[in-house]
Amino acid sequence: MAARSSRALWRLSGWGWSQALLCPRLCWGSARLLSTDKPGVATHFGFETVSEEEKGDKVYQVFESVAKKYDVMNDSMSLGIHRIWKDLLLEKMHPFPGTKLLDVAGGTGDIAFRFINYVKAQNQRQRQREVKSRQNLSWDEISKWYQNGQGPSEESHVVVCDINKEMLKVGKQKAKTLGHKKGLAWVVGDAEELPFDDDKFDIYTIAFGIRNVTHIDRALQEAYRVLKPGGRFLCLEFSQVNNPLISRLYDLYSFQVIPVMGEVIAGDWKSYQYLVESIRRFPPQEEFKEMIEDAGFQKVTYESLTTELRSSGGGRRQRSRNRK
Repeated sequence: MAARSSRALWRLSGWGWSQALLCPRLCWGSARLLSTDKPGVATHFGFETVSEEEKGDKVYQVFESVAKKYDVMNDSMSLGIHRIWKDLLLEKMHPFPGTKLLDVAGGTGDIAFRFINYVKAQNQRQRQREVKSRQNLSWDEISKWYQNGQGPSEESHVVVCDINKEMLKVGKQKAKTLGHKKGLAWVVGDAEELPFDDDKFDIYTIAFGIRNVTHIDRALQEAYRVLKPGGRFLCLEFSQVNNPLISRLYDLYSFQVIPVMGEVIAGDWKSYQYLVESIRRFPPQEEFKEMIEDAGFQKVTYESLTTELRSSGGGRRQRSRNRK
């Protein structure tokens, strides 16, 4: 799936401060891959005009370069706030035991690990309730009840799909360190051409990545395709700052501070300059909402995670997919 001509950009979480710290947006329905199958067509790479093929390569190189310092930079640039945004995403998701999740541009596993922990906690609470409701049964009866499949046995599963092998490599190492093995898979894949069957997942997530996609409409169509009828598409992304004063301060931080941090911490000024610029090129909430609806999703909504003073411009879009 990760053909050289189909590059995908994965997980821009904490950087996009250009509209990030001050304006994170939780969108239910989006993807963030960068695919390039029309070499001669012009597009943008941050503020630079390039061919689609060139953008694919450039975006891939950005994340290949920052992969090892990606999580550290997220914490540094957002002062750790990106963790809160991702926790809020899981609360909105509220997955139940048995949920099948696809996390696109999931590289280093932040959303996947949160999902696993959340569902594990749900399972434990469910088991406690079930045992409590059967306190009057004998141990033999309880054992038979579980053996007959009446116990909470349905397993959840998350697939982390990312086009960048270096990002996945970091995610796999984190999973090993954290002891996550069961119910977790890593797949190299392009958001614009996902390597999965139709109607396969209950939930599709993409955190801080859709803005790196060359053809956002194609990524959204792919998200719709792989979701089951009634499935949900959740996107966490940066938006615009409308308050003039905050916007000015935000610009100063984004363009004068973040690239410097990138150079000092990750030894890469240019990649973080691009990440800042890419946020500015991303469409406003209403425009992106329409794009999601055009892909076939219904009940699309978004909301800012913070106010303009605290961090504005974010939104979540939640949509359910219903077959006609």
